[in-house]
Amino acid sequence: VEKGSADRIFINTAGIGMIPEGINVSGANARPGDKVILSGTIGDHGIAILSCREELAFRTTLESDCAPLNQLVSQILQVCPHLHCLRDPTRGGLATTLNELAIQSQVGMVIEEARIPVREEVQGACEMLGLDPLYLANEGKLVAIVPASETDKVMEAMLTNPWGQNARVIGEVQASPSGMVLLKTEVGSTRILDMLSGELLPRIC
Repeated sequence: VEKGSADRIFINTAGIGMIPEGINVSGANARPGDKVILSGTIGDHGIAILSCREELAFRTTLESDCAPLNQLVSQILQVCPHLHCLRDPTRGGLATTLNELAIQSQVGMVIEEARIPVREEVQGACEMLGLDPLYLANEGKLVAIVPASETDKVMEAMLTNPWGQNARVIGEVQASPSGMVLLKTEVGSTRILDMLSGELLPRIC
């Protein structure tokens, strides 16, 4: 936290756990042909925090997506112990998380915009404020990159969990362009999905 920015209490926590034998999850493990799965809607937390801090009076209810993901992850690993990547799209949102994974694994990704779930109220707030939900923080979502042959089993497990009921397969890993993420837009064009540049709004940590 920058000097002078810590105006209230900050609480740090740490978790301790055991990694089951045979599990090798890493941001560097994505392989061409893998599927990219998102566990639910994006942007909920970022918009909820922004509306509270700035006292924005939206007519609809905006709620954070804060949620425990340990049980969801456990279910995924039970059906897919050879899962390649897991990441929570917090700082920088979904777009930045996907770019980080593409760079770490030295692969490319093609993501379909129409498959990314965004709540109507979040989309509306973003349009009013000039924000992109792809770069907003999330606190109760995860991105999983799984072998194509395991996709159906992982999706079935996620959809039975309360924190994965809106899960979607949003794209695929490709060999090239290495370290880049391409977004197929809803109008049929393709553009580069860059990492977040500049200040994260709202600041969540």
